[in-house]
Amino acid sequence: MKTNDIGLEIKESKTLVKMLNELLANYQIYYQNLRNFHWNVSGPNFFELHAKFEELYTVANVNVDSVAERILTLGARPFSSYEEYIENSGIKEAKNVHEAKKMVEIIRENLNELLTLERKSLEAANEHGDEGTVSLLSDYITEKEKVVWMLSAYLK
Repeated sequence: MKTNDIGLEIKESKTLVKMLNELLANYQIYYQNLRNFHWNVSGPNFFELHAKFEELYTVANVNVDSVAERILTLGARPFSSYEEYIENSGIKEAKNVHEAKKMVEIIRENLNELLTLERKSLEAANEHGDEGTVSLLSDYITEKEKVVWMLSAYLK
């Protein structure tokens, strides 16, 4: 049995790396959608949403870095080009969105896509005994569920 530097089986880690790279790609598109909305939001909720989008993209930026570093820790290369992100992301670029409510709806959809990927990756990490990835993803899931709840409350 071949192991990587942290003692996990390389074969099993490859499965996790594939899932984490998919998560990374989705995070990058989500991050860019947030930047887009932060820059382009307008209307009566401008101040509130402008600040919220900045808060969310700041968290997303940290999470992108953590996912990429986890991939490196597992002994692999994280995706690092927009071509890789776009090809491997279920989240699509939000283009020409001008309505604030639609922006919030898209962010909530993006978060639900990330949650789906994180839950699948968490399950795989559990099966492979990768406690580091489990811990990382568990924290992300808890954080996102609260944000989805808040965005849903905002949209009612």
